[in-house]
Amino acid sequence: MTEDLALLALHLIPNLGPVRIRRLRDHFGSATSALGAPVAELSRLQGISTELSLSIRNASDGDQASRELGQLLFLGGWLLSDENPLYPKALKQLHNAPVLLQALGTILEGDRHAIGIVGSRQSTFYGSEFAKRFSYRLASHGLTIVSGLARGIDTAAHQGALAAKGRTIAVIGSGLGNLYPPENKILAERIAQNGAVLSEFPFDYPPNPQTFPYRNRIVAGWCTDLLVVEAGEKSGALITANMALEQGRQVYAIPGPIDRPSSAGTNRLIQQGAKLVTCAEDILDELQELIPRTQNGSVPLAPVALPSEECLLLEVLSTGEKAIDDLVDVTGMSASQVSSALLSLELKRRVKPLPGQWWTRA
Repeated sequence: MTEDLALLALHLIPNLGPVRIRRLRDHFGSATSALGAPVAELSRLQGISTELSLSIRNASDGDQASRELGQLLFLGGWLLSDENPLYPKALKQLHNAPVLLQALGTILEGDRHAIGIVGSRQSTFYGSEFAKRFSYRLASHGLTIVSGLARGIDTAAHQGALAAKGRTIAVIGSGLGNLYPPENKILAERIAQNGAVLSEFPFDYPPNPQTFPYRNRIVAGWCTDLLVVEAGEKSGALITANMALEQGRQVYAIPGPIDRPSSAGTNRLIQQGAKLVTCAEDILDELQELIPRTQNGSVPLAPVALPSEECLLLEVLSTGEKAIDDLVDVTGMSASQVSSALLSLELKRRVKPLPGQWWTRA
């Protein structure tokens, strides 16, 4: 049994948890040795009951772990342990940091330069729009965008990073084989091509109210900074913000209209000391030391080459303002393709929206 497979076997034992797993690994020298230890010796460790000791011995055959790993490998996934050099150092600072994450996609050394972007699932147009804009600008300047793949602000944050051809990481509150929310399956596939989708939970584990706070601590722990875009008074994003503050992270917040419940949480964060930001440059100015730069000191921008759909839309709009329906008719593209391409062009400041769903070149 390999060390990663042994670690997975321990990881799958209910109620064992990362703190006890590390205690076992430290005491016995490895996860493999811990699995092979006698029940009597296991039971002498702090926090390891006789029941847990028996569960560890039963897991030593590795059958469940092998099946779990087989499902992950079939999906093209891999295991990221806390002993892997790619495991972020910032996340290791958590006392209950996950010992093992299941991953789809890639983790790069540069992903340690990351900022979390979170907010409400019931986002307004205002919130989603600014989540995309901030994410686009930050990703185009070399920062990895980390979020939770949830509806609303999380989705917009991932979309903005992808539009910038930047890196983004999604940490989900369910198993990789039970992706939630299901309508974000295509988005998750795109993220895996430009970053990674990560889960601490077993492959087929369903989402529930308890899994999301666990997910939130990883988002808060992975990054050195966190941006809250839009959050109501009871939004789960505030839990993530509080976790980030407890870990000594810098928390930024975008202010919202004072008469909107959807902005009550973010405005309260600002009252409590979160840094108010109105543009991505407010954040970039504070992160100058982390942002990768070229030899002449300039910040590298995203590639300027445009996809064929965006080039076609720019050509059509060069003759004047057009409604979305007109763009669909002239280009032969679907309405969803046109909307997606227009969003990308807007984030690149190549087009701008007009009243009545009309568009023009910027």
